[in-house]
Amino acid sequence: MNEWDNMTIAGFQRQLAAGNASSLDWWAACRERIDACESSIQAWEYLALEPTVAMPAKDGPLPALFGVPVAIKDIIDTQRMPTTWGTRGYHCVAASDMDAAIVTQLARLGALPMGKTVSTEYAYFQPSKTRNPHDTRLTPGGSSSGSAAAVASGMVPVALGTQTVGSIIRPASYCGVVGFKPTHGTISTSGVKALAPSMDTVGWFSRSVEDSCILFSLLTGAAPVRRLGSLNGIRIAVCPLPSTPPLSPDVKTAIDEAAMRLTAQGASVTPLRLGPVFDELVTHQQVILAYEAAHALASERIRFGESMSRPLQALLEDGRRLSLERYWQSRQAAEHARHEISAHFTERVDAILAPSATGAAPEGLDSTGDPLYSRAWTLLGGPCLNLPMHRTSEGLPVGIQLVADRFKDAHLLAIAGVLMT
Repeated sequence: MNEWDNMTIAGFQRQLAAGNASSLDWWAACRERIDACESSIQAWEYLALEPTVAMPAKDGPLPALFGVPVAIKDIIDTQRMPTTWGTRGYHCVAASDMDAAIVTQLARLGALPMGKTVSTEYAYFQPSKTRNPHDTRLTPGGSSSGSAAAVASGMVPVALGTQTVGSIIRPASYCGVVGFKPTHGTISTSGVKALAPSMDTVGWFSRSVEDSCILFSLLTGAAPVRRLGSLNGIRIAVCPLPSTPPLSPDVKTAIDEAAMRLTAQGASVTPLRLGPVFDELVTHQQVILAYEAAHALASERIRFGESMSRPLQALLEDGRRLSLERYWQSRQAAEHARHEISAHFTERVDAILAPSATGAAPEGLDSTGDPLYSRAWTLLGGPCLNLPMHRTSEGLPVGIQLVADRFKDAHLLAIAGVLMT
C-alpha cells in the first residue's frame, strides 16, 4: 500500500494547494498500478496515451478536479479515444465527433481521462473480458464491468458507469466499492449509447462516499452535501424488493449488520412491506427494457444483428413483439408506484435499506450475475447507493443498497456519509 491507495479528491486538492504534489502525480501512480494489474483483471478497452491537462487561468483557482484521474465507460462518446460499446469490435468508431456531455463536464473541471473501461455488449448482459479483482475466477458484474474493477483494484479513483437495470449497483457490490446511481435524468445522457432511455442513468464508482459527494455537487451544480453529525431522527426502512425469494445468508447478514450500525448511530430502523404491486415492478421493468431497447438499437440490429450475442438478439426480438399498449401499461404501473413510494418517503421514511445483489460475485465468466434487486429500484427512478460493508467468510464483498426518494440524492449521500464513518 502506498500514499495513493487511500487518496481522496479533497486530499489531493490539499496536496496540490500545499505544493506537495503536481497535476500529473496521481495519473502516474494510476498508470503504475495499471501496468501491474491490467493483464490479470482486463478492465480497460483503451488506455489514453498521455494525459490532457486543462490548465487553469493564470493566478486563478485550480479547477475542482484538477489532476484527478477518471475512467470513462465504453458506451460513452469520446473525441480522443475510440468507442466500441462493448461489442468486441464488430461495432467500433475510431473517435466520436463530440465528447459526451459528462466527459465535457469532467474536462472543464480539470479531470484526466485515463481511458475507456470495458462494458458488456451495448450495456446488456453478454459478459465481457473483465475479471473480479478479489478473485479473477469470479465475475465483476455488469454492465459497468471495467469501471467497477478498475476502481476496486486501485487503477483509478473514479470511474463513470451507467445503469438501466443494475449496472452500477451490482458490480459495485461484487467488487467492493461505492457505486452511485443518481435520480434518473440528473446527469445528461447526451453522447451515451441508449438502451432504454426512460431508465438509462449515468452514475459513477468511487473509493469513498466522500468522493461521491464531491462528484455529485460538482457534476450537478448542487450545494456541497451537508455533513450530518449523527443519524438521530433519521428513519430507515428495511425493504428487499422484490420481497421474494428469501435473502441468501450472506445478504441477510449484510443487511442485519447495516441495520445494527444504523441503529447504533441514532437512526430508527423498521421493516417495510410494500405489497405485491411493487413486486410486479420487476416484470414491468423487463417489459419496458425490451420495448425501448428494440427501438433504441433498431439500426444496430439491422447492421450487426448476426454478430450480436444471443441474449441481446432475444431481448430485441422480445421488444419487437411487444405492443404499445403493453408497454404503456408497464409505464403507467411504474408511474403509479413512484407516487406511492414517494408517499411512504414523505410520511415515514428517509431512506430504504435493501440488498444490492443476490450474494457475492458468482464464479465463472459466462454471466454477470443476477440484477434482481436493482430492477424495481431503477424503474422507480430514485437515487441508489451501494456501500461495501460486509465480507463473506471467504473474504468476498457483499454490498448493501441505500435508496431514497427521487430528488433526495444529497440527503441519501449525507446519511451514507455518517454510516461509513
